[in-house]
Amino acid sequence: MRVQNPLRLLNLAGKSLLTNEALAISALKYLPIELFPPLFMEAFCGRHRKTLKALVQAWPFVRLPLGGLMQTPHLGTLQAVLDGLDVLLTQKGYPRRCKLRVLDLRNTGQDFWRMWSGSSVHVSSSSSMAPMAEDGSRIKKPLVPFEVFTELHLKERTMSEFLTYLLKLVEPRDPFIHLCCKKLSMVSFPMDNIMKVLSMVQLDCIQELHVNCTWHLSTLAMIAPLLDQMSNVQKLFVSHIHLPDPEEWNEQHIVKITSQFLRLHHLHDLHLESPLYLEGCLDQMLRCLMNPLDNLSITHCLLTDSDLTHLSQSPNISQLKSLNLSGVTMTYSSPELLPALLEKVSATLQELYLEQSGIRDSHLEAILPALSQCFQLTSFSMCGNLLSMPIMEKMLRHTSELPSLGRELYPVPQESFSSHGILQPGRLAQCRTELLEILKDLGCPRTIWICFTPCPHCGDNTFYHPEPIIYGGNIPA
Repeated sequence: MRVQNPLRLLNLAGKSLLTNEALAISALKYLPIELFPPLFMEAFCGRHRKTLKALVQAWPFVRLPLGGLMQTPHLGTLQAVLDGLDVLLTQKGYPRRCKLRVLDLRNTGQDFWRMWSGSSVHVSSSSSMAPMAEDGSRIKKPLVPFEVFTELHLKERTMSEFLTYLLKLVEPRDPFIHLCCKKLSMVSFPMDNIMKVLSMVQLDCIQELHVNCTWHLSTLAMIAPLLDQMSNVQKLFVSHIHLPDPEEWNEQHIVKITSQFLRLHHLHDLHLESPLYLEGCLDQMLRCLMNPLDNLSITHCLLTDSDLTHLSQSPNISQLKSLNLSGVTMTYSSPELLPALLEKVSATLQELYLEQSGIRDSHLEAILPALSQCFQLTSFSMCGNLLSMPIMEKMLRHTSELPSLGRELYPVPQESFSSHGILQPGRLAQCRTELLEILKDLGCPRTIWICFTPCPHCGDNTFYHPEPIIYGGNIPA
């Protein structure tokens, strides 16, 4: 029988206080600093709203990492915390003991709560753990704004109750309260609500921006000038922007969007999904990049020969660690363009994804010399292309000298299908046996995966992912 550890005296004291909320609230001015976090945890989990509101107004630490407690957030308790903050920011001066300057609603701060609920307690005298000096009945409000940190995922047709409540707290107090959001996602959110939220967020705090909306290009162009204020964005993801009808096409929209990249001095990850509006215009975006990229993903679109040429010649891709061109049809490209691109990034490239790109034997054979020079490569995927067994053997031999390659995903060999494009399990089993023999012949431990999604013949989205083919090694994590 398992024996549970007994509650610590601090936890017992908190539970005892909360049996009488009025007593707990009146006792806050006398409580030692060590009792505040355990009492807050008990009040939050027990949904003691009045005590929570009072605890916020007397919080003796610089930061309140509320997000670390919100595994299953309850709107009422969150509102109680915001109500306490509302009172704190409305009054003329801070209460005597309150040191609160930052409310953190992100999923951080677990270490803080774990320390205060653990078997040992250590209070730093010089950090956010230090209590406020007690030299007067009230402390004058600081000149620096109060900061509220959160992550925003705007994905509903209407704003959530909590977001609405939070914005009501922030709006009338700007610029005395800063709503700081390091990660912002916009997914099918009404434009008027987006503009309302962005008007209250400190845009220069955003470091990661996701735009996944079924907008027209003109709508994206309307949002683009806000990038000018998002000067610290490091990761940018844009997808599902509709290409306008030919009569609605306006190249000024492209210029308005791409020119904003001039302001993104810290951008190192760029992910563009279905950017049909960039076909033939990729050079405009590349010219506006300020620094070398670490990760570049341009997927599910058409790129012209001119686009690929500009991409391979851009100085901002010379240090790429990850390149994803999945869904970018290479069938009609000049055969020398993709090899030139791989040669440009071979010294630093760690991940390469060329899935569903219409690559056939001749295209792959052209890139093999450049691919075999990518000595930093750790992950490589060619799923969704149509390749024969002879070219796959060549590929395995060229990549066998890559010392770091641990994750390899290849398409089902062409010989595994009937003349009508139907997968034949017997033929696939034979191809798997031949591939294993090739790995044995190469003589080094290796694991490869054979899969396709969708079917390269009919476009069916069936996902086929059999057991890996392993020779003398373990399955990579």
